[in-house]
Amino acid sequence: MAAKVKVVRRPELTFWEKLYIPQILCGLKITFRHFFRNLYLHIAHRLGRLRHLRAAATYQYPEELRPLMSRLRTRHRLTVREDGTPRCVGCMLCETVCPAKCITIVPGEHPDPNVEKYPIRFDIDLGVCVYCGYCVEVCPEDAIRMDTGILDLAAYSREEMQLDIHELMHPELRKPVTDCTLNFPHRCKLNNGEMKGSWKEINGGSGQSARGSLR
Repeated sequence: MAAKVKVVRRPELTFWEKLYIPQILCGLKITFRHFFRNLYLHIAHRLGRLRHLRAAATYQYPEELRPLMSRLRTRHRLTVREDGTPRCVGCMLCETVCPAKCITIVPGEHPDPNVEKYPIRFDIDLGVCVYCGYCVEVCPEDAIRMDTGILDLAAYSREEMQLDIHELMHPELRKPVTDCTLNFPHRCKLNNGEMKGSWKEINGGSGQSARGSLR
């Protein structure tokens, strides 16, 4: 049976449309409407009136922040249990599914027999991350989310874009992190734990994951 083909013909332009004058006038109409409306509202705001009406369509960033959509993917964070420990069980699913290979997890056996594993180290390189959200979707424990609403991700070096477990559990932290307030067992230079190897050594210097490289 032959497939039906539907032919859609483009409507021909009229004489006035070919002149483009009506379309130019329509564009000027919209431009002047915004101009005089914003001019009137700016003057009213100077006089303390009509404060509830916006005077322009442009958000005056950074003084005025644009409302964010509820589904917008922003900076990552690790969720915690009631006792303050991370919900992550070190299953490595997020590291495995990550197309950018920007997640590095070093799991360890938890002293509590009721907890299978926990992340000794959990790192995310935002300079490589593509914000696909796969790590959030694949996590069986709802341990990682991208709902912090943090958009200021600019940094002066690549090292500042590499988040460790401190910055993931407390997104308000910024480098340099000088104190460790995490009370669960983990290896960290800040709590006098022995942790050798830099980010480049763990990730092979190319952003690729190298499990078990923490010596």
